[in-house]
Amino acid sequence: MSTDKRSKFRDLLDRDEVVLAPVVHNALAAQVANKVGGFELLGISGYGGSVSALGLPDAGYISMTEMVELSRAIAETADAPVYADADTGFGNAVTARRTARQFIQYTDIAGLFLEDQVSPKRCGHVSGKRVLPMEEAVGKVRAVCDVRDELDPEFVVIARTDARGAAGGSLADAIERGNAYHEAGADVIFVEGPTTESEVERIGQEVNAPLKYNQTGVSPFVDAETLAEYGFSISSVTTTRVAIVALYDHLKALRDDGI
Repeated sequence: MSTDKRSKFRDLLDRDEVVLAPVVHNALAAQVANKVGGFELLGISGYGGSVSALGLPDAGYISMTEMVELSRAIAETADAPVYADADTGFGNAVTARRTARQFIQYTDIAGLFLEDQVSPKRCGHVSGKRVLPMEEAVGKVRAVCDVRDELDPEFVVIARTDARGAAGGSLADAIERGNAYHEAGADVIFVEGPTTESEVERIGQEVNAPLKYNQTGVSPFVDAETLAEYGFSISSVTTTRVAIVALYDHLKALRDDGI
């Protein structure tokens, strides 16, 4: 277990500034991040994992075993601490406990995030999402945190809520859930899908926990200084789409123009 990297991740959360976390999709991308240098934290997304490993969208296709193996390879390659996407925990609270145990005991991953959608989940920036009843979601977060406390208290648990964009959901619902998940033991709260900067600011004001922000999809791009002012700790930026576009353009030019 990479306790040193897990301690470094916790140290990053104690700063008054936002740490930029590129989100990578495989070990090669992590190696490129090493070569570029200067990044203190990396993330892995279920979206990137699903499209890179399976060629399928982020809609519940990738399994727990596949995600753990992908995360293991990335964490072993990366110089920086890495947090993984554990989706819904790949089932109920019992399955979520097993998922957490796999990540903590058998990989160098420094943390994970768990979301409160029903299974099968959907990408956090598309319509039609549904979330669990809050009591059940709190129970899943608590189950994962119990495993963390048992195996490695340095491991970082991030609880994500999709209530902002869920059917019948609202920002107020997401904020209530975020505070409840923090009270259940989550180290960091991740409110997915705010649509305006004023919503981002409100999350910072009303969620009493370290916060992660996802710079993609329906959410606005917000600079690090502003996020820090709002109370955020992590700013994640996907790299998978950039890699897809670059490869597409290269192959198209190869087809059209030759070597």
